[in-house]
Amino acid sequence: MLLTCLLSYAGGLMTNTNFHIAFARMMARGASSEVDAVYHNPAGLVWGHEGWQLSFNSQTAIQDRDIDVFMPATRDAGGGTMVPNCFFNGGADYKANFEGQAVAPVVPAIFATYHKDNWAVGAMLGVTGGGGKATFSDGLPMFNVPINQLLCYRTGGALTPDKYDLDSHLKGRQFVYSGQVNFNYRILPWLSASAGLRVSYFDASYRGHVVASLDPAVAAAMGLPAELVNVQLDCKQHAWGVNPIVGIDIHTGKLTLAAKYEFRTKFNVPNDTKELSATVVGMTPEEINGLLGARLANFADGVKTRNDMPAMLAIAAGYEFTPKLRATVEYHFFDDLHAKMVGDKQKALRHGTYELLAGAEYDINDKFTVSAGAQRTDYGLSDGFQQETHFSCDSYSIGLGAAVNLNENLRLNLGYFWTTYEDYKQDGIETVQGKPEMGVRTNTYSRSNNVIGVGIDYKF
Repeated sequence: MLLTCLLSYAGGLMTNTNFHIAFARMMARGASSEVDAVYHNPAGLVWGHEGWQLSFNSQTAIQDRDIDVFMPATRDAGGGTMVPNCFFNGGADYKANFEGQAVAPVVPAIFATYHKDNWAVGAMLGVTGGGGKATFSDGLPMFNVPINQLLCYRTGGALTPDKYDLDSHLKGRQFVYSGQVNFNYRILPWLSASAGLRVSYFDASYRGHVVASLDPAVAAAMGLPAELVNVQLDCKQHAWGVNPIVGIDIHTGKLTLAAKYEFRTKFNVPNDTKELSATVVGMTPEEINGLLGARLANFADGVKTRNDMPAMLAIAAGYEFTPKLRATVEYHFFDDLHAKMVGDKQKALRHGTYELLAGAEYDINDKFTVSAGAQRTDYGLSDGFQQETHFSCDSYSIGLGAAVNLNENLRLNLGYFWTTYEDYKQDGIETVQGKPEMGVRTNTYSRSNNVIGVGIDYKF
């Protein structure tokens, strides 16, 4: 089942928090004592069902990741003199949209628990981190825009984009598959603690190409080869990581106070690069390296990059207002500033990620429970952090759904959550490294996300 995983969306920059459908339908689950507490509140398992529990969950996720590019036709060269930013667009402002799309039909997670007297143990398999999988069918501006510009620049404006075909495509994926086990003990009638370990496997790949070609007849008339540009990329990344997890739960009557701390997971990821090449008509390898070297350097074979999952602190308070109505508020903090990333880009963040969550559920009767919740995520983003291959946007999420007790042992969970993202505008991007005279552009990053899920909980 884990091999069918494609996407998982909620949580920090590198960390996912939506596994069990109870999260999708309520969002704030940090005070749970049910089977999903294996992830959200391990120490709370000692207050739950005695005996065995199993849970199987599957979510379907649909996400768009778009980049809108804008470059004005002219720039101020100083002294009030306006000069063309570039040659490739006939003197008009340059505007383009690069769409990234991803659909995951199956995102599974499996939970198992056993509780006896003061002891409980819990285990989970799921996708705990990564940015998912996305395809940019028209490539990315980091390659397309400078290549368009350069071809026009070096031919005095003769090679504009309408005169050649540009085939650009990039497909990337990044997942962290994890197995986790927790041991939990009730120290006092109102206090429990947990300790656990998570083993994670980092799996990523990037495949793409940019090929610019002329019609043979046009190429002959211009005295140029038919193939103008050929950039090829095929890179895979794999690594293992381990991190401890500790938790505490205070359970007094109707009130539950819980906290969980996940230590940082260190990933030092080597590249297994099958292909990395670039040719541009009329350019030496040194000149090509000046154009694309910074964009391709991180994909070179054998190069190791850091992709740590940050330490995470979760604090929650849950209260049972009536035997039928329960609510939880929760706070998450991800220590991104101390989790090393590619190029040390974590240093550009304004602060670590924080999340505020709230949710409630109501038992209509013995069979039906309805629930809803919300989440606010703030990443502390900056221009220095954002990259076209991996960008984030602050967001709000709303979840709702229901649980149906099919019998005394079997429960069906249904959930849906929708995330709305705030667009992020990144200004002053040099289109060709070291050549600001060829123009600067603005990227506007946007995302959308919808997740629907179904799960089965069974008590033995």
